[in-house]
Amino acid sequence: MKEKESSMAQEFVKGLWKENPVFVMVLGMCPALAVSNTAINSLAMGSATLFVLFFSSMLVSLLRKIIPQQVRITTYIVIIATFVTLVDFLLAALVPEIHKELGAFIALIVVNCMILGRAEAFAAKNPLRLALADALGMGFGFTFALLCVGAIREILGNGSLFTIPLFGAGFEPWVVMILPPGGFLTLGFMLLFFNWLEQRRKRQLAALSSTPH
Repeated sequence: MKEKESSMAQEFVKGLWKENPVFVMVLGMCPALAVSNTAINSLAMGSATLFVLFFSSMLVSLLRKIIPQQVRITTYIVIIATFVTLVDFLLAALVPEIHKELGAFIALIVVNCMILGRAEAFAAKNPLRLALADALGMGFGFTFALLCVGAIREILGNGSLFTIPLFGAGFEPWVVMILPPGGFLTLGFMLLFFNWLEQRRKRQLAALSSTPH
């Protein structure tokens, strides 16, 4: 039982940090750049992607022994599209303003390579408990990445966070940050930062391993 719990914890944590979809695996770049101009939009897109990833992974894992090998990709896409349609209707009904802001990018969750990749590479080959842990980890990791980018862009571009003003009237917003170039700049610097952290960690491990005991 402890081994099972340990495996589930490992699958969950890897998506948050070690194999973060955006900062490490560089997946889902389209929404990460296009809708991350505010923290609210980033959180909404991340939550929608998490919803689709969780339930599609669950269904793929449950049906993994039934789905014919020849049509597995087509089946995965149909499953993913079903949950994307559901989340699209939910957002339109519950938060129509955010739904309008996200626009076509909700429908584009269907072709998010992260979701199809997790279905093919993990959910289709593992039992339900591990598939759900992997989906939650990857989904929360994706949401975290989008929220980081969106928060930075909104703070610098609007002087606010979740539409709450942070600075006085004298603050001069960096308008470029809420435009497409701002998305590339923010994501580029964050990828550079996370790569620096990883290289630093490797150097520290190498130094520890070479130190005589």
